[in-house]
Formats: sequence, structure tokens, C-alpha cells
Amino acid sequence: MSKILLIDDDEKLGDLLQSFFGRFDLNLIAAQDPETGLQKLVAESPDLVILDVMLPGQDGFEVCRTIRKTSAVPIIMLTARGEVTDRIVGLEIGADDYMPKPFEPRELVARIQNVLRRSQTGDAKPKGSKLEYEGLTVDLDKRSAELDGEPLDLTTMEYQLLALFAGNPGQTYTRDEILNELRGIDAQLFSRSVDILISRLRQKLGDTSKQSRFIKTVWGTGYVFVGEEPAA
Repeated sequence: MSKILLIDDDEKLGDLLQSFFGRFDLNLIAAQDPETGLQKLVAESPDLVILDVMLPGQDGFEVCRTIRKTSAVPIIMLTARGEVTDRIVGLEIGADDYMPKPFEPRELVARIQNVLRRSQTGDAKPKGSKLEYEGLTVDLDKRSAELDGEPLDLTTMEYQLLALFAGNPGQTYTRDEILNELRGIDAQLFSRSVDILISRLRQKLGDTSKQSRFIKTVWGTGYVFVGEEPAA
């Protein structure tokens, strides 16, 4: 049973979702404020966090930043306004998906299942293998990566994107293809999210606009992985 942490000050929502999630083998843990939510994150080690943007004390964006300092746990953010700007900010700080309020509980469950599936499966190669390039190693068994011998702190989607690219060097991916590979059933897609995700990953890989060591922009088309094979 997957453990889900909900951080939302609406106690009634927590009660509703707790009952509904039980039908889908999901165990909900609820917290009504950021401090309690962060404490439960450490104590309960959930498989996924549902995080409301509007919270007492500090907003969900600040809570997301705090979580990302120490954890790559998948995060779905809830936003009452459902504005594109909220989603862009969330993507920039490491959220994995969004649900505008109000929402249908069944759709939320579908998104949870999709995010969990992305975080647990979908590697570019069979388990037990590594993708190695000059200065970069992607371990598909441990679902981790190293750059110049140092561990990379990647979110679920950043890792999935890196595994996709590193597993298919030289193949150009359009934004739509990347969205299809990473987001699955998400109906709230927008191409700007790909650019933000690529930018975040490039920053962690040390790529710049002037020098692309691993990910290169193919103008008018999309992106391609250009990492070099390690010297023999």
C-alpha cells in the first residue's frame, strides 16, 4: 500500500480523501499546517506528497522548496486558482504535477498512480545496467546519477528525463514527445513546462547556453543528448 501525505488546511478534504483513497490501496496521512506536514514527512517517509499552495504560515511553494532541500519525494500541488503562473513556479522548484481546485477525487487518484508509476518504472534500460558517458553515470538500478563523481540531486521527473536522454543518445525529442514520455495521462500539459524542466536539469548538469556538454537545443525542433562515450 502506497503512503500519501496530504498537507492542506482543509480538514474536511482530508477526511473525504482518506475514505476514498482506501478503495485504491492508498493510505492517506493528513496534516493541516506546514510544520506538522514537514514533521510527518520525516516520520512517515511517504511515497508521495499532495501539497496545497494556500497554507497558513507559509505557502505551498515555500514548503516545496523546503522539501526539495532534503528529499526527491514526488509532489503533486493543489492550486485553487489553477493559474499557469502557479504551475510554472511549482515546476521551477521541483513539483511533479498539479491539480486545480475543485477536483474530482478519482482524477487525483489517477494522477497519483501516474506519478508513482513514473517514479518506480519506465527506465530506459533493464534494471541492473548503467548508462555511462564522459563525466556522467546514470544508474538505472539505483535510480540515481553522478556527475564527475559527485551524486546529482534530481527530482523524479529530472531523473526520468535524464534516463530518457542518456538511454537514447543522438535522438532528437520534440517537446510533445517529451511530454508524452514523462507526463502520460496529464491533461494539463503546456510546452513551457518542458523548457523549465530542461533548464533545471541543464543547470544541475553544468550545461550553459554557450556550452552544452550533455543536452543540446535543436532550434525549432526540440532537444538532443550529446554526451560523449567514455574513453577506452
